[in-house]
Amino acid sequence: MRLLPVLMALMLGLCAALSGMGLSGMGVAMAQVPGRLVLGLPLEPPNLDPTSGAAAAVDEVVYANVFEGLTRLTQAGAVVPALAESWEAAPDGLSWTFHLRRGAAFSDGTAFDAEVVRFALARITADGSTNAQKALFQPISRIEVVDPATVRLHLSRPVANLPYLLAWGDAVMVAPSSAATNAVTPIGTGPYVLQSWQRGSQLTLVRRDDYWGTAPGMDTVVFRFISDPTAAFAAVSAGDVDAFPNYPAPENVAQFRNDPRLRVVVGASEGKVILGINNRKGPLKDVRVRRAIAHAIDRQSLIQGAMFGFAQPIGSHFSRQADGYIDLTDTYPHDPARARQLLAEAGYPDGIAVTLRLPPRPYARRSGEVLVSQLAEAGIRVRIENLEWAQWLDQVFKRHQFDLTIVEHVEPMDYDIYGRKDYYFGYDSPAFDALLAQVQSAPDEATRIRLLGDLQRRITTDAVNAFLFQSSRIGIWKADLKGLWINAPIAANDVTAVSWEGMARGERQAAGMAKADLPWGWISLVAAVALVALVSARFGPAWVMGKLGGHALTLLAATLVIFLLLQVVPGDPAAYMMGLNASPEAVAALRQQMGLEGSAPERYLAWLGDLLSGHFGTSYTYQVPVGGLIAERLAVSAPLALMATVLSLVLAVPIGVLAASRRGTAVDTGLIGLTQVGVALPNFWIAMLLILMFSVGLGWFAAGGFPGWGAGLWPAFKALILPAIALAAPQAAILARVLRTALLDTLNEDYIRTARAKGLSVNQALWRHALRNAWVPVLTILGLQFPFLLAGGIIIENVFSLPGLGRLVFQAITQRDLIVVQSVVVVLVFAVVLVSFLIDQAYLWVDPRLRGRRS
Repeated sequence: MRLLPVLMALMLGLCAALSGMGLSGMGVAMAQVPGRLVLGLPLEPPNLDPTSGAAAAVDEVVYANVFEGLTRLTQAGAVVPALAESWEAAPDGLSWTFHLRRGAAFSDGTAFDAEVVRFALARITADGSTNAQKALFQPISRIEVVDPATVRLHLSRPVANLPYLLAWGDAVMVAPSSAATNAVTPIGTGPYVLQSWQRGSQLTLVRRDDYWGTAPGMDTVVFRFISDPTAAFAAVSAGDVDAFPNYPAPENVAQFRNDPRLRVVVGASEGKVILGINNRKGPLKDVRVRRAIAHAIDRQSLIQGAMFGFAQPIGSHFSRQADGYIDLTDTYPHDPARARQLLAEAGYPDGIAVTLRLPPRPYARRSGEVLVSQLAEAGIRVRIENLEWAQWLDQVFKRHQFDLTIVEHVEPMDYDIYGRKDYYFGYDSPAFDALLAQVQSAPDEATRIRLLGDLQRRITTDAVNAFLFQSSRIGIWKADLKGLWINAPIAANDVTAVSWEGMARGERQAAGMAKADLPWGWISLVAAVALVALVSARFGPAWVMGKLGGHALTLLAATLVIFLLLQVVPGDPAAYMMGLNASPEAVAALRQQMGLEGSAPERYLAWLGDLLSGHFGTSYTYQVPVGGLIAERLAVSAPLALMATVLSLVLAVPIGVLAASRRGTAVDTGLIGLTQVGVALPNFWIAMLLILMFSVGLGWFAAGGFPGWGAGLWPAFKALILPAIALAAPQAAILARVLRTALLDTLNEDYIRTARAKGLSVNQALWRHALRNAWVPVLTILGLQFPFLLAGGIIIENVFSLPGLGRLVFQAITQRDLIVVQSVVVVLVFAVVLVSFLIDQAYLWVDPRLRGRRS
């Protein structure tokens, strides 16, 4: 256990040495920065166009901040004016007239008027549209431009809640000139514009000076993406984020309640967690079996066990704050005896056996574990199968290969999914269809509310699914921050009214000069040319070209193997990006846009051509060139791997040499024990200790995140120090043990005994002669370690929320972004080949005998 104190002492010395460079400043981690807001989010958006998919993470960044609709929702769920000042419906409900604000404009200067409205709404329902809510807006049959400030929507049937639907992120206004590029460079009418997006790390919005409405309270808003609950806890504790509006780890909330620097708020979300039942399959076709499942569930115990009390029970597919909600939670009280009776009446006196297939989110996994025991009491034997999200979408959502599943539906008022015959739970009821048609054509709001109650009763009576709970929205933010949404009628973080309490606008910091990123492309090119020239001069151009040709063939073979392997991986990236409620037409349109419809050979040749041209293709998820994504991540992973490698050598060489020179002594025994502990300690555990000591305790380092090289060399380097130590410690222990063994073997060679006979001491013979020849096995281990450090440190990247190559490939796998996975693996194969080439040259330099063998 002596390795950790040594690391801590080294870290303290490094901090003292670098204190003059700005590392000092203990205790300032929790202080807010005037005019700047840092929000933590558990999910990163795949793109920034809310009209092109159903990913809730998109709205969490851009809704109301970058994009605005004709109407908008408050956190209470009320519909209020936005780009439309007012509106009215015709008496027959077949047309709505909207009066637009004058003077509103997009951030690129494009004017907002009725023609923009016609374009934006027509684009939602157009052929080839990938809008996830396309079906909801199909009743809009014609869009009439009355004048530049007035637009009239003609409907094929009455839609009483049209202003509410127009307040969704799917219906925000987009301009004809920028609609095609909004996924990457969003241009909206909102008060903020995109400044930068470090994919995998953070996204920054800055205030518009020419915004047409009331200026927002913050000049800069940074969204940091922290998916790991442990990293989220560290970021909040260390003050790295000002707020975490949708905190992912309810088990930590009690600790934050006792911290006077923080506020803990619990609001309502639209997340409806259900036990999805396959109504098409076996015993589950029988409504009595489905009712038995409902009676077997104890919702309150489930909420306590799986959600630590942060949820509310629901009895139908309706959130408690939605218009027309009725309380149906007592329809199926917890009654295992009644559940057994219903199973017997259905012909299953001995119970049934089912499979519960769970997506990866914690709420689903924890709920599944609780439900297994509850259902067992009623004679329902459950076998759990855990799936990744892409597998869940492919096997459960798309192919309907499941008995039971647990999933959260976050879209508001999404009861229409029960009318889709091809939906994953397979409900088919003419009575429900008739009710749904009446709701959609209700002539007034009172009639619609009444019909919504009937609709909820029908879903519950048929026990389509077992309705578990409505997730609470846990928010944790600094005590002097105000204006954040507590409730979430939609998945959004409206920051337009956020400010620091008691801080005047004049006190805010002015934006600093942007610092240019380091020219990594040119640095890499110059380094590669210099390396080839040096090796050619030493060993001859023919030998070098032979080596490079062999490596090129290896890479080509690797591309083919990688492509073939990934074709058998389940999951549809288009379905993943579109979300649960997307129509099949929208998913098909997105597949066509993403080039997923061609044959495998066509896709391979296209990808290989992109590789040869250096473009790597385009990411399905982010919709940007893969080469740029990899370059961004390499700018983090490569320096981190180099730092960890250097640090491991700095630690390993003295330990290995000292242990070998003191063989058999107490020093040797102690160092061997120290290295054994180092090998046994997981690097993520070391990482957590470093965070607790230097981030949460001392406040010397951020608990995670990466500011980017554009923020300056020292801030970027500083963000990598703790991760490098956590990665280097186990590697240093391995290297030290290998070096000690190699030195002991070398010390027995004849030339060492000759050197000793000439009068050299053990230490002199070791340093002058033995050490150089003992480098061969050490170099071999280094060659194996570096590719691992480059992308294998994904756990460390998660703990420290670093946007590295490991996290990129992990995210790409879960999102079924095959083009990214393929390209990253090719880059890693190239790294292995390159490192092998360099290690071969290093062998020749350290051991002259190998040069003669090569000749």
